[in-house]
Amino acid sequence: MGRPPGGYPFGMGDYEHSTTVAAEPDALFRYLSDVHNLPDYFDSMREAEPTGSAATGDVPGGAEEVHVVADVDGERKEGEAWFDSDPALRSLRWGSEGPNGYHGELSVNVAAEGSEVTVTLHTEHVDGDRIRAGLEHTLAEIKQKVESPTNPS
Repeated sequence: MGRPPGGYPFGMGDYEHSTTVAAEPDALFRYLSDVHNLPDYFDSMREAEPTGSAATGDVPGGAEEVHVVADVDGERKEGEAWFDSDPALRSLRWGSEGPNGYHGELSVNVAAEGSEVTVTLHTEHVDGDRIRAGLEHTLAEIKQKVESPTNPS
């Protein structure tokens, strides 16, 4: 199915959005793939801490378990999620168990301006406008934090 301008949605409950960031791709990926940095740029995430355990269930092999705190629909939610990083592909994958089938992927690719960051998200809990706003906010946060004079990467 084709995508309308803006890059999203491409299916029921599936969303994708991209932006360019003035940063070297490998350095940008190192910053984005540090679990402790997730709350710095992911919309609604307040805390993320690796548990030190391998994730279990229907998750990619090698994924680690992460304890997260997020604001979901105006409520504080706390639980376990999974997080997988592939530095060779500069790709992150994550998700959580539950009725929404929530999972996503972030990729960093070489672009003329530095890097292109693409976030793809799947959830059965479809509130398209809110999800699109969250993706746009996440990418704007990445761009602002990485391109600012006090660059964390």
